[in-house]
Amino acid sequence: MSHEPDIVSKIHAHYGQLRDAEQKIARLILDDINFAAHASISELAGKAGVSEATITRFAKAVDCKNVRDLKLRLAQALAVGQRFYTEVKTEPGANYGVYDEIKAALDHNARLITEAVIEPAVAELVNARQVLVFGVGGGSTVMAQECQHRFFRLGFPATAYCDPMLMRMAASTIDTGDVVLCLSLGGYSPDVQEAAEIARDYGAATVAITVAESPLAKAVHHVIPIEPLETDYIFRPSAARYVMLAAIDVLATELAVKQKRKSREALRRLKHTLDSHKHGEDRLPLGD
Repeated sequence: MSHEPDIVSKIHAHYGQLRDAEQKIARLILDDINFAAHASISELAGKAGVSEATITRFAKAVDCKNVRDLKLRLAQALAVGQRFYTEVKTEPGANYGVYDEIKAALDHNARLITEAVIEPAVAELVNARQVLVFGVGGGSTVMAQECQHRFFRLGFPATAYCDPMLMRMAASTIDTGDVVLCLSLGGYSPDVQEAAEIARDYGAATVAITVAESPLAKAVHHVIPIEPLETDYIFRPSAARYVMLAAIDVLATELAVKQKRKSREALRRLKHTLDSHKHGEDRLPLGD
């Protein structure tokens, strides 16, 4: 499926080839896309100080069929959020509030991870023949790999899959007794959802760390809910990554406690092997 650049990108790309009057319209749109998306042709022309015919020529110059098509595309561009078009003042402080936002996100989500939501998921995972961890995209890909690393060192077989085709293939080969753990910060991940549905059809138990009531949440047996707290300050990476990591750590800890002997022996072997290799201090993070 081909992908056409959005209208804002097209205006930027064509700007140098536009006539002076058309550049006035381009600047107006880029400065106030909300106004441009909702204004009439006469309002656009009046504010830009050009003729209505110029508005029509501008639309065609940026590869739109007509002004109506231009306004439709502007509305679509606006749908991504005004915060991506509005100049935002840099927040004060040496760390730009990074630590504060992470702490706020963790504090907010800590109340969601209750025993009632953790226990059913742990009950499935602790008895699993194997655990398949599905996650795509930047954050969820890394978290899927992190989840694999947390689980196997406790003696629980886990494999992370981050390629959409491989997820489907792996989901098709599993059976009753296997568990699929799905990760998604927003819950709108068609590839992960489809793979989870395939696994469920073949008898596997499915668990998701994601937003409650999202499409992915509705497609699995058990949900460990998270709530991303996104702000208008788009330049700071999402603190939701830490929320998901904390949920993974809760799962790993509960699994370890459920089978202490198994986990203790696996950790002892890891410690012995790593100490022989690294010769580090006793309190170094285990395997990191």
